[in-house]
Amino acid sequence: MKASELRNKSVEELKTELNGLQRQQFNLRFMHKTNQLGQTDNIRKVRRDIARVNTVLSEKLRAQSAQ
Repeated sequence: MKASELRNKSVEELKTELNGLQRQQFNLRFMHKTNQLGQTDNIRKVRRDIARVNTVLSEKLRAQSAQ
């Protein structure tokens, strides 16, 4: 997921995306602890996607409050 793609989404869509990514992160961590996860790099990818969404979301909220 690219930041440019995220910037085209609305605040509500970003919040929905963030919620889905957090659920996915929980499931991946759970699978990792129970030794069911084969590709552990997915945890890092999801964590970085969460950071991207949070960054774009804060940019949009800051821009709204400045207006």
